[in-house]
Amino acid sequence: MSRTITRFAPSPTGQLHLGHAFAAKVAHDLALGSDGSFLLRFEDIDHTRVRTEYYDAIEDDLRWLGLDWQPPALRQSARTHAYATALETLREIGVAYPCFCTRREIEEEVARMTSAPHGPEGALYPGTCRKLTADEIAARLQQGAQAAWRLDATRASSLAGALTFNDLQHGIHRVDATLLGDVILARRDIGTAYHLAVVVDDAFQQVTHVTRGEDLLPSTHVHRLLQAMLGYPEPLYLHHRLVTDENGVRLAKRHDALSLRSLREQGARPSELLSRLAILTPTGNVAAP
Repeated sequence: MSRTITRFAPSPTGQLHLGHAFAAKVAHDLALGSDGSFLLRFEDIDHTRVRTEYYDAIEDDLRWLGLDWQPPALRQSARTHAYATALETLREIGVAYPCFCTRREIEEEVARMTSAPHGPEGALYPGTCRKLTADEIAARLQQGAQAAWRLDATRASSLAGALTFNDLQHGIHRVDATLLGDVILARRDIGTAYHLAVVVDDAFQQVTHVTRGEDLLPSTHVHRLLQAMLGYPEPLYLHHRLVTDENGVRLAKRHDALSLRSLREQGARPSELLSRLAILTPTGNVAAP
């Protein structure tokens, strides 16, 4: 049986909070419980939001919690070539297409439709640019238009056939390739996007168990499809519950009072925080200190 390899992949755009600590601990304990490897990856492809000081701050918080990772920490910003290569593969097999639509144009198109496609979080991209001919695409590019790249989910699904994924918390799921529609694979400003980058990096780092919050469970349908298209191995998944505040709201970086740095400054000890996370209520609320 292969060694368990997990990863924690924060974005260096703010301080870690209790939700991050819980996610890191889940990944760390799963790997170390089987004498595996726990990896750290910085999802820093969105250079418009990244701040240099948060790289060190994140590593410092993890060390303070007693969570050690196998060095070096991977930075997505250093792997743009790998994402470009994967995108080119998807283009060559005909499951990626350029999209020239602005956000406003998409909203207007959805508003005009009598039955716009919807996913778990609202309206999906209506496939406007999927209908463009090769000549129309060439003409727009010649005029200087910049394009994002989207996944043709329907075509990819037809090529991949029936797919499933196994979640240690939620069981076996049959992949619904169109659940999130034709997602963005590469933004026009940074050359890649979350769905493509995370799949490429999980394969590159040989991650065997993908652990993350249950809010990302729908994204796994897309990721399994991309893995099939790119010939990547299928990992196991563990979508764990989310840490929320006393009102049931998922923690975000705006919850500065629950950032690890703020809690540390208030005198919290690592053992206290880890115990606090270990006794989450069934709804995932943060247990009272």
